[in-house]
Amino acid sequence: MTELGLFPLGIVLLPTEQIPLHIFEERYQELIGECLADEREFGLVYADDDGIREIGTRATVTEVLERFDDGRLNVVVEGGERFRLLELTSGRSFHTGVVEPVADEAGDADPADLERALELFDRLVQLTGTEVEPPDPASDQLSFALAGRFELSPELKQRLLALRSERERMTLLVELLDGAAQSVARQQEVAARAATNGKVEPRG
Repeated sequence: MTELGLFPLGIVLLPTEQIPLHIFEERYQELIGECLADEREFGLVYADDDGIREIGTRATVTEVLERFDDGRLNVVVEGGERFRLLELTSGRSFHTGVVEPVADEAGDADPADLERALELFDRLVQLTGTEVEPPDPASDQLSFALAGRFELSPELKQRLLALRSERERMTLLVELLDGAAQSVARQQEVAARAATNGKVEPRG
C-alpha cells in the first residue's frame, strides 16, 4: 500500500491510453509540477455527483504541450497500472489517498472474442474514416488498448476498468464495439437516403 496524489476528474483513463489534460487549478498545478520534477505518477480517478470511484489508474505525464505564464499547463498523460483507493488522506492542497494495486485474474481472452474485437476495430475505422493506429494484438491487456482508441462514455470505461478478467473485458468490448458499428452504419444509411431523395424510409 502506498499514498498517492489523486486527480479526480469526470473522465476515465484506461491502462495504455493517452489523453490530453488542461491543468488550471493551483492545487493540481502543484501536483503535476511535483510529478514532473520527481518523475513520479499520480492517480486519476473518475468522480461525479456520486463521489470518487474506488478503482483508478496510475498516470504519467508523457509530454508537456504548453506552459502558461499563470502556471496553467497543457499535458499528455498515459495510463499505467490500476489501483484500488482504500482511504482518502489529508495534509496536501490536492487530494491524496492510500492505494493498493489491482491485478488481473489468470486466464486469457476467448480467441473468438479477440478475433471479433479486432475485426470490429477495423470496421469502425473504415466506417468513420479515421486514422487510428491499431494496437499490438499480442498485448497482455488488448481490451484496454482497443477501448482506449474509441470515445466510450466514462461509465462504460469505468466498468471495463473495474473488471479483473481479460476474458470478461473482451466479451464486453465486443458487445460495445458491435453496437457502435451497427449505430454508425445505420446513421450513414439514413444520411445516404436523405441525400438521395430528401426522405427517410423507416424500417421496422
